[in-house]
Amino acid sequence: MRKLISAPVLCLSLLMVGCSQNRVSPKEYSGFLRNYDQLSEHKTASGDSVLRWVSPKLRMERYSQVYIAPSQFYPQPKASAQIPETTLKAITIYYDAALKRELAKVLNLVEQPGPNTLIVRPAITSVSAHTQSLHFYEYLPVTLVAAGVSSAVGIRDLDSVIATEAAFLDGGSRTVVAEVVRKGTGLPLENDDQVMTAENLKLVLDGWAQDWRNAAVALKQQNAAAFTGQKSTAP
Repeated sequence: MRKLISAPVLCLSLLMVGCSQNRVSPKEYSGFLRNYDQLSEHKTASGDSVLRWVSPKLRMERYSQVYIAPSQFYPQPKASAQIPETTLKAITIYYDAALKRELAKVLNLVEQPGPNTLIVRPAITSVSAHTQSLHFYEYLPVTLVAAGVSSAVGIRDLDSVIATEAAFLDGGSRTVVAEVVRKGTGLPLENDDQVMTAENLKLVLDGWAQDWRNAAVALKQQNAAAFTGQKSTAP
């Protein structure tokens, strides 16, 4: 006999799906980073959930410069009618610009890595469009059927989703000093026919760059506090 799922249980399940949309699961790891086992979940300054690892030996005061390697897709995606090659190229260009703009506020931007330089190696590990999660008012049992029909016929909005992995290396020794994995949701597409552009994802990319700048500031403050024996107030 087929077991029916109660409306409250179904609603709870839908809510869990919505909350976990920007969390990266192990099955989504691309292989770009050297070691995923050491990652743990943290909150960024903006409140987003990320997976990261920071070497206990990292001392941000050692770095006066930052070299940002050109972002790359890993693995290389196949362009499609909805996400064409022009969009993929524009995303990497904007990602690079956002990282340089924000990190240059903390460290001197250089064109070649070397001593006293923090190397940032960013990768975009996925770009996709997914049927948008149900809104709160659609969790009511009376509206679930209508919402399901909308999804089936392809008239629901699509979330634009992008994921990144990044390695941070010491410019002198090339030792990895930090790794980050995260995912974000940009501006939605109205339907299956709308073409995604970099505009859909710029807010996400800006947010990532700002969070990395804030993290660099926080690490500098923590290192300085540890050196002087004072308690850090960094987040």
